[in-house]
Amino acid sequence: MSSSQIVHVIDDDVAVRQSMAFLLSTAGYAVRVHESAVAFLQALPDFEDGCVITDIRMPSMDGLELQSHLKSMKVGLPVIVITGHGDIALAVQAMKAGAIDFIEKPFDDDVLLAAIRSALARNLHNVEREAKFAEIGRRLKSLSDREREVLEGLVAGKPNKIIAHDLGISARTVEVYRANVMTKMCADSLSELVRMAILSGNSS
Repeated sequence: MSSSQIVHVIDDDVAVRQSMAFLLSTAGYAVRVHESAVAFLQALPDFEDGCVITDIRMPSMDGLELQSHLKSMKVGLPVIVITGHGDIALAVQAMKAGAIDFIEKPFDDDVLLAAIRSALARNLHNVEREAKFAEIGRRLKSLSDREREVLEGLVAGKPNKIIAHDLGISARTVEVYRANVMTKMCADSLSELVRMAILSGNSS
């Protein structure tokens, strides 16, 4: 687990918060407990990485409302919802709203720990993917207008001669621009270059 990843436990029951904090810290996780969804949101600017475990039924703001707030704030922390007996309908609503899992009380410790491992792995993947997108974006911005036009032609599947005709330049000049694009984008092959362009949304 990334050292920056924190498991955030949100529950209005102090006994539940304490027992879950003990379980998770014993399992080697960094844990923060919050007495309410409102308290969690107030602390939100202080952290960006990890996952959230929240009770579905809480005063002031319940788990579903919390999810809605996180979504509107574009916070991508994975959410695991803890539900009581008879709350399956609410759990389904939570899943539809983006929760990655729900666990019924009383829950098995191993089930909870497995859900957390999955949530943190997913979050780490998302963080790495966003960093990759950002890096591709930076590389694209380093391209000149002409290099970008050549890239668009390559992504469209056009051979050098056609790109040259479209741009009114020689095929040899296209080759030079193509080499420059490959270097600036840190692409080892044309297929890798095309994948980067498609991932960035520059395939049109």
